[in-house]
Parts: sequence; structure tokens; C-alpha cells
Amino acid sequence: MKKQVFKFIAKMNKIALPSYTKKGLDISKASKIQLAIIGWKSFVTQNSLN
Repeated sequence: MKKQVFKFIAKMNKIALPSYTKKGLDISKASKIQLAIIGWKSFVTQNSLN
């Protein structure tokens, strides 16, 4: 059940949140909000794969 929820959230993230890898964002120059989005997306991805 938990895995399915995180897979759904990951799909919504892909639609709603920007992809910084496609934009070529340098992490050392990222703002706090951009770092928070990157962290959130990685958290959701890790939980959807486990």
C-alpha cells in the first residue's frame, strides 16, 4: 500500500514539479527552494522503489 502511494506521488511530482536535470541546474548555485524540491523528489523516488 505504501509503495503504491509513493508511486502515485512520484507521477504527480513528474507532472507538477520542474526537472532541474533537464535544465542543467548546478546544485552548488541552487536556491533553498530548489534544494528542497530536489530532496523531496529523491525521497519520494527512494520510497517508491523500496
